[in-house]
Amino acid sequence: MPTTKKENFYFGMMMCIGMVIGMTFYNLVINDLIGTISLQGMLLQLILGFIIAFILELFIIGPIAHKVAFSLPYDKSNKLFVILSLAFCMVIGMVLSMSIYGVTMAYFANSLGEGSLLKHYFLTVGKNFIFALPLQLLIIGPLVRFSFAKFVKGQKSIQTDGVS
Repeated sequence: MPTTKKENFYFGMMMCIGMVIGMTFYNLVINDLIGTISLQGMLLQLILGFIIAFILELFIIGPIAHKVAFSLPYDKSNKLFVILSLAFCMVIGMVLSMSIYGVTMAYFANSLGEGSLLKHYFLTVGKNFIFALPLQLLIIGPLVRFSFAKFVKGQKSIQTDGVS
């Protein structure tokens, strides 16, 4: 979908916004924090989560996921295979890294409970992965690809149409 660095920036930003909103509310629900955390606390979690996720996606996870996805043995001329392999690699990388963020935040809020940090990390990874993959594949991914094609790619074709 994105073909330039600028488009990649917008695409990544759109994807991060959608996934951070979805995953933040999912984690608030499964940890029974809806109604106990203030609106300001939720906004802070969303903003901080977005900043960290976007930096990770742009500079670390995104480049690694692209290298891994395109090194896998599949027919790269099939757009669906490319989308699925990229989404799967991105979800794995982002869940592994953002779960560190989640466990760290829970540790500093004294809300981890009993058990080791490693146990909490792997439980968090499991819970996040089972929600993040379908969220990415069925809701956020298609919505962002549609919006990106309509608004970002659409603007580019409108600008070039006016010049011709």
